[in-house]
Amino acid sequence: MLTYRLGKTGPDVSAIGLGCMGMYGPSDRGESIATIHAALDAGINLLDTGDFYGMGHNEMLIGEALKGRRREDAVISVKFGALRDPAGGWNGVDARPVAVKNFLAYTLQRLGVGYIDIFRPARLDPNVPIEDTVGAIADMVKAGYVRHIGLSEVGADTIRRAAAVAPIVDLQIEYSLISRGIEENILPTTRELGISITAYGVLSRGLISGHWQKGQAATAGDFRAHSPRFQEGNIEQNLALVEKLREIAEVKSVSVAQIAIAWVAAKGKDIVPIIGARRRDRLTEALGSRAVDLSAEDFAAIERAVPKDAAAGGRYPEHMLQHMDSER
Repeated sequence: MLTYRLGKTGPDVSAIGLGCMGMYGPSDRGESIATIHAALDAGINLLDTGDFYGMGHNEMLIGEALKGRRREDAVISVKFGALRDPAGGWNGVDARPVAVKNFLAYTLQRLGVGYIDIFRPARLDPNVPIEDTVGAIADMVKAGYVRHIGLSEVGADTIRRAAAVAPIVDLQIEYSLISRGIEENILPTTRELGISITAYGVLSRGLISGHWQKGQAATAGDFRAHSPRFQEGNIEQNLALVEKLREIAEVKSVSVAQIAIAWVAAKGKDIVPIIGARRRDRLTEALGSRAVDLSAEDFAAIERAVPKDAAAGGRYPEHMLQHMDSER
């Protein structure tokens, strides 16, 4: 497994990261832990989670999976700040300095570790200057509870303001064949500042994995039940794009998912795809993308099959996009 340095001052991470968000709720706990073990054994060291995934359940699961293993073998990336109610509803974001330290304290306890490798606000708190939030994390870096600072779903101006306070190693943001909004302003800014991208949603929540079919039921609480791209009137157009991508994959004797992951990975050594595999078979498929070599002709064919902005529907519902700094 190749490794890359995150940003100018960050840790060395595997060329693919494991997104652990889906490992709660209806997911099989044993299979989730086995998948984390398989990822670590394959050389994946970047494990991404959020303290609000399953209201802490996800962190506890990762903590269980890491028992008996060397702490330094895992680079743990944690998002914080999302507020939820007992029914699972969203109540905004809290990124006040006092909240940063509170969230961190509980995260350390649930994971059973002494420090977090990368700590990041899940979203920009509109009521708190990013300088204050980053400054509070920087205090925790000095205290030894955090090693590095990251950002998530913020725009170019916020990135610059944050980087002026303390070193930022990466921006976690959605990036895929059908979600390419970062290419205009955000990616040039991170590259100018020496900040890496950890790209989530590289398979658009399964939409461009080659496995999703129209009419496939989303489980309770599944984001796809509300995602515009999975709704009637949009799903047909989006799956048609997948079929065009499948033609390219079949010529190369690889899967659609492997083509989609390889495309993101090939966009630069400063971009690390985060793969949301909940099962070992999906992890194995994702790992196979490392062997996919895309030529200039392949890139051209992919661009023709899935042109920029070809997807129908936004990557989030409109009411959520309105509150995302990265969309401004």
